[in-house]
Order: sequence, then C-alpha cells, then structure tokens
Amino acid sequence: MTGPDILDDTTDDYERLETELVAQDLDAARVSTADVDERSAHHLVDELIEDDVVTPVPDQRVLVHGPSDEAFDSITQLAAFHRGWQAATDADAEDD
Repeated sequence: MTGPDILDDTTDDYERLETELVAQDLDAARVSTADVDERSAHHLVDELIEDDVVTPVPDQRVLVHGPSDEAFDSITQLAAFHRGWQAATDADAEDD
C-alpha cells in the first residue's frame, strides 16, 4: 500500500473529540431551565412579583412577564421562561 493506512488515520477521531469538548463547554456555560422544581419556581415568581417584573392577572388566572409581555398560567413554566430569558439578556449584554 502506498497511501496512509486507513486504520492508522486518527484525524476523524480528533475532530469528533474536539466537537464533543466544544459541545460540553457550551452546555456548561448555558443556564439550565430543566431543573426548575415547584418550590424554586414559587420562590422565584414571588420575587419577580415583588420586583414588579411579573404581574398577576387574577380574573384571567395568568401571570404576565413584564419585559417580554408573555402570559403564563403555570408558575413552573414562567420560572423556566424567565431563567432562559434572563440568560439570553445577560449574554446579549456581554456581547455589547
């Protein structure tokens, strides 16, 4: 055989490893919204209501996230949304 041995070529392995490591770094830098449990969601939403970031609309049984004007009927969904929204806002501020 005159060319390189295909079994000894590790270029693809190295590229896959680099891709995996970059993905892990990105995952570590992101804010996780999947771990919002009921207790932490209630605590966060209570703080957001106190800070006038969230407005409860009792007659419609929804909570309105002020900065985005999104309405939620679930405290957990609102908490997860706010954490993601805050992370995106912080990332945009860092880019500027």
